[in-house]
Amino acid sequence: MNKVLYTIVSILALTSCANSFHITGTTSVSVLDGQKLYLKVLKDTTLKNIDSCDVVHGQFQFGGTTDSVRVANIILDDGNSLPVVLEDGDIQVKIDNTQETVTGTPLNDKLTKFRQQFTRLMNESNDLVHQHDQAIMNGRNMDVVNSRLAAKDADINRRMDKLVTNFVTDNMDNVLGPYIFITVCMNKYNVPMLDAWVEDIMSRATDKFKNNPQVKEYYEAAQENQNIMNGTKVPDTQPQQAPPPPAEGPTPNEMAQ
Repeated sequence: MNKVLYTIVSILALTSCANSFHITGTTSVSVLDGQKLYLKVLKDTTLKNIDSCDVVHGQFQFGGTTDSVRVANIILDDGNSLPVVLEDGDIQVKIDNTQETVTGTPLNDKLTKFRQQFTRLMNESNDLVHQHDQAIMNGRNMDVVNSRLAAKDADINRRMDKLVTNFVTDNMDNVLGPYIFITVCMNKYNVPMLDAWVEDIMSRATDKFKNNPQVKEYYEAAQENQNIMNGTKVPDTQPQQAPPPPAEGPTPNEMAQ
C-alpha cells in the first residue's frame, strides 16, 4: 500500500514539474492554407521537432508538455519562423500580411510587445531611405538633407539600443533575456566576440543569466577569441564557434519583417 501511494505521489510530483502548453493559431494569409507547420526546440545543438500540424481554413494548433519553459519556433514550409515561448497556458497566435502576434501567457505577451516596438523602430529606419530618395527627386540641398537624416538615424539607433538593452536586463532571470542576447550577438558576428554592448550586459548580469548554458558558452568563447586577438593565447586550428541560438529563431532584423 505504501509503495502504491509513493508511486502515485511521485507521478504527481513529476507531472507538476512539466509545463503544459496549448497553441491555437489563426491566419488570414491565404498561401499558408494547406501548409504544414512545425513546432521545434533546440536540443543538444540540433532542432528537435516536438509537434506539427496543417493549416486548415486559416486555423492550426499545437499542444504538449515541456520539462521547462523555453523558446521554440513555429517553422513554416518556406523556412520562415515565429518565436513562441512554451509555458503553461493557452497561447494564441495570429498571422496576417502585416504582423504576427503571440499572446495569452506572460512571457509571450512580453516578447510580442518587444517585437512590435522593435518593428516600429525598424520601419522608422527604413523610412529614412525613402526620405533620402524623395529629397533627391525633389532637388533638395542634399548636404542639409543628409545632416538631418543622420541625426534621425542616430536617434533611432539610440532608442533601439535602449529598447534591446532594457529588455535583456529586465528579463535576465527568464528565458527571454538570454534568447534576445544570443540572437543579437549571432546577428552581429560570425564567431563570438566581445564589444562594449556585450561587456555592458555582462557587467549587469545576474548569476542565473551568467550560468545560462548558451550565454556562458558564448561569453567564454568570446573571451577566448579576444585573448587570441590580443596575442595572449595561441589560437586553435579553428576559432571558437558561437553556440546555436536558443532556437532557429529570428535575428532582431528578421523579427521586424
